[in-house]
Amino acid sequence: MSALKTSGIDLQNGSLTRPLATTIRKVGRIVALAGVILPLLLIGGMKFTQVEIEALKPLISGTPWLAWMYPVLGEAGTSYVLGVIEIATALLLIVGPWSARAGVAGGALAALTFLVTCSIMIALPIWEPTLGFPALGPVGQFLIKDIALLGIALVVLGESLGRLDGEAAQAHPAD
Repeated sequence: MSALKTSGIDLQNGSLTRPLATTIRKVGRIVALAGVILPLLLIGGMKFTQVEIEALKPLISGTPWLAWMYPVLGEAGTSYVLGVIEIATALLLIVGPWSARAGVAGGALAALTFLVTCSIMIALPIWEPTLGFPALGPVGQFLIKDIALLGIALVVLGESLGRLDGEAAQAHPAD
């Protein structure tokens, strides 16, 4: 098989594709992290508004494992607590590239947050009633993105745990 060559660049041995792939991967990681941080910050900030307090009512009251929050914290209190958690998670994720511990905490909180929001799809009807499966209704359209956000949070958590292990190994090398 002959090598693929264009303008003197050997595409078969990766002289162009490796640096390109590395750059795309780095940019992809930044975009993915921003794609988790921005919703957490922006939607977390909205949790302190009446609009979001009202929007949460059907989601929380319709989910048995979340409904307990209203009698304990009230509607506004529940929204505020969720907002604080989301904003704190975003801040930890922002610091995560420089601190493995912050990355682990942020990744774990983000994964838990998105796992809970994904679980709402089990409790509430997510299909468009007039069309049925696989047509998503408004709740499904709102929540389906959280599957991807959960995946990114798990990647951040896993990578941060790996970095934390590496830091521990450097601090305490085996004799």
